[in-house]
Amino acid sequence: MDTRPIIVGVDGTVDSERALHWAVEAARLRSAPLQVVHIRPYATSSRAAAAEEGTGDPVLDALRADPAAQSLAEVEFRGLSGLTEALLPALGDEGQLLVLGSRGRGGFAGLLLGSNGLACAARAACPVVVVPRPDRGGGRVGADRDGRQVTLGVEVSAEEPGAIGFAFAEASRRGARLKVVSGYTWPMLLPDSFEYVAAHETTQQEHEDALGIQLVDALAPHRARHPAVDVEVQLRNADAAGQLVEASHASDLVVVARHARRRPVGRRLGSVAHAVLLHALCPVAVVPDIARTDGGQGPPIV
Repeated sequence: MDTRPIIVGVDGTVDSERALHWAVEAARLRSAPLQVVHIRPYATSSRAAAAEEGTGDPVLDALRADPAAQSLAEVEFRGLSGLTEALLPALGDEGQLLVLGSRGRGGFAGLLLGSNGLACAARAACPVVVVPRPDRGGGRVGADRDGRQVTLGVEVSAEEPGAIGFAFAEASRRGARLKVVSGYTWPMLLPDSFEYVAAHETTQQEHEDALGIQLVDALAPHRARHPAVDVEVQLRNADAAGQLVEASHASDLVVVARHARRRPVGRRLGSVAHAVLLHALCPVAVVPDIARTDGGQGPPIV
């Protein structure tokens, strides 16, 4: 069993309170310790030292009285001082899961996703869960619901064992059905110089059947590990991000692979993960491309 903590970043906002409640449930489901972290970028040296010892931080002091946090046997409240955009992603090296609210105190209040959430989703070593703002609607965070559903976005042509394993494990521990969503584009077209001639000679049905076989093969080992999970597969000629956002209306969690792209100034999320984080109505888990597996070899996936 993975003994590393579930880490949740808090800042005293309603968004971070929802993230805390989601993290409490995640810790309970995994029988894992919870670590509640508040980062103060401008703390004095004396206040920073006190925060490291767990005292003198009004945000953490208020959350110690939260009934959800008090319901767990093992909770650590940790104060840090430094640059939030640097320290938060680095916490992924210490935990099995990093949980954040979609917005913090900084920046423009109207933004759907803050820069810290994007930075963590793109760079953290562990899976990152971003809990949406209260006014986004969607499912009730941390509450029991009938008809639980975890939705997984899969790009058939990509290697995504981390995201697939994470989604199956999450559906299993939540007693939820798993909806697997995959999109493709038809027709497959060549550049302008070829006058938009189809790039292959197969029919759309043949192309979809081939993708379906690849998808079955990708899911097979995870289905074998989690035979009790009810799986529904949706393969459509449609935008994957749009399908996932639509599915988020009826989901407790949407899982996507990170597919971060390297840029001269750092790493950026793949387009699907970015779009889902911006618009999904339920919490979103972004899983690194290279991730732990949940059986046989290596540490268990969260």
